[in-house]
Amino acid sequence: MPHILHRFYVTLSVVRIPIYMHTYLALGDSYTIGEQVPYELNFPNVLVKKLNAQQLPCAAPVIIATTGWTTDELAAAIQERALQEQFSFVTLLIGVNNQYRGRLASEYAVEFESLLQQAIAFAKGIASHVVVLSIPDWGVTPFAADRNAALIAAEIDDYNAVNKQITQQYGCVYVDITPSTRKNGTNVSYLAEDGLHPSALEYELWATALCEQLMLHLQ
Repeated sequence: MPHILHRFYVTLSVVRIPIYMHTYLALGDSYTIGEQVPYELNFPNVLVKKLNAQQLPCAAPVIIATTGWTTDELAAAIQERALQEQFSFVTLLIGVNNQYRGRLASEYAVEFESLLQQAIAFAKGIASHVVVLSIPDWGVTPFAADRNAALIAAEIDDYNAVNKQITQQYGCVYVDITPSTRKNGTNVSYLAEDGLHPSALEYELWATALCEQLMLHLQ
């Protein structure tokens, strides 16, 4: 009887271990959506790229922001969006349009605190996973050349004193980008074509500062 050689072929299945991906919700206005810059160059998208480069895998940001929004308009948009999911971290930058429209800082305080509470809830209740950015000073830009820059700066400072105090009260992270906007607000390289909104170069600075903070809190 001839010898029969049996060949056994074993198929090895590759077990893929899922990689945890951080998720990110960005709340704001024109400064968050990136008015007049390519979408991929706004600070939320640049931040995600930086986190990924630092071995902190992060999915594309969910952005709720539109040019011109005030605190109450952002709150209405969040309610309309009816988000059910939670996120690894949240950024919040809002208030410049309240100031631009001449609203009181006391009114802003109430609405900002409500938004911050919502942001913490979106961040699974972890306050240190919510990062608030200060309001940029648009009064130094060419757009505001015919306006009272000193008055705008004073009002921006009042608003930022409010959002910083509330942010710290809740134990969230605060990133002060206002000095950068004052330093670079007259440099056309750091401005979009409208002479008002930041360019990709300015957003890069914000994203770097945010990345440094998030690396401390997301590890």
